Amino acid sequence: MNLKDLAASLGLSQTTVSRALNGYPEVSEATRQRVQEAAISSGYRPDSRARSLATGKAMAVGLVLPMTARQEIVNPVFADFVAGAGETLSTRGFDIVLSLVKEEDQTTVYRSMLSKGRVDGMIMQAPLTGDSRIALLKGLGMPFVVHGRVSDHDEGYCWMDMDNRHAFHDATCHLLDLGHRRIALLNGLEAMDFAHRRRDGFLDALSERGLKTDPALMASAMMTESYGFASANQMLALPNPPTAFLVSSLLVAMGAHRAIENRGLKMGRDVSVVTHDDDLSYLPNGTPEAPIFTATRSPVRQAGNICAEMLLGLIDGSRTAPFHTKLQASLIIGPSTGPAPTH
Repeated sequence: MNLKDLAASLGLSQTTVSRALNGYPEVSEATRQRVQEAAISSGYRPDSRARSLATGKAMAVGLVLPMTARQEIVNPVFADFVAGAGETLSTRGFDIVLSLVKEEDQTTVYRSMLSKGRVDGMIMQAPLTGDSRIALLKGLGMPFVVHGRVSDHDEGYCWMDMDNRHAFHDATCHLLDLGHRRIALLNGLEAMDFAHRRRDGFLDALSERGLKTDPALMASAMMTESYGFASANQMLALPNPPTAFLVSSLLVAMGAHRAIENRGLKMGRDVSVVTHDDDLSYLPNGTPEAPIFTATRSPVRQAGNICAEMLLGLIDGSRTAPFHTKLQASLIIGPSTGPAPTH
């Protein structure tokens, strides 16, 4: 489908459709949304090379991952995020330029992308606590948006994040309200800022109920099924094992579930599990009507859409930095949680 066909199907002029796809402010939000939805459903994609020649822009957005974050490439969360961002960018004729580089080469790659005009802006992924890339990108003067944020300075740049602290605080309170007092945390890598915030939410909820933290019931590692199994299995073997687990992803929850069953216990009756669910397209938490796990849910594909929209606003000048978007997770109740056992 070309621009003429798309405009005809909507009953709009080609000029209006073009302006809607390019984010011109004189087009109403309702019309812009209608055009973008039609472009996605019909598979319409503007010719980025032609637009690049016409506008003088690269018509591309960069995404650079350091080798230390190479697990992000195979992370289903990363895949869904890129799919969401790409979906939004493609309707405006933008491509994604993905680079996986050594940690020490990041500055060179960012500078090269800017000097060679390869991209018009950057999406920064997987921020660490105290991440130096913020200062680098600000110094380069390149439009950028961070998926997540950096705890020690999160006001002077554009970011989109889920309220991880609040989500894990609510999840911990849910377990506490069910009578659980021995609650284990299977967190992600705590050098990652989101995991740091999740841990703080967990600790705050325990502290508010006058409970002390048991270091033996806290773990932090890359979020894999095997990590969930090994850590849960080890904790369940303690003389005073946990009656509940709060875990950082569905993969970790699946591992914890396997460890519970291997010990002849039943999830939701003998041991409860709450997980975080990114509402992944190919790793679903059951169905909306029948979830497998009680979960804090925040769709990561939507996060990709939002980050892309924010960056496009910076690129076309319709928005100025800094501005922020914080999403709230929903607590979805499933059969993986129940009252703390009395025996």
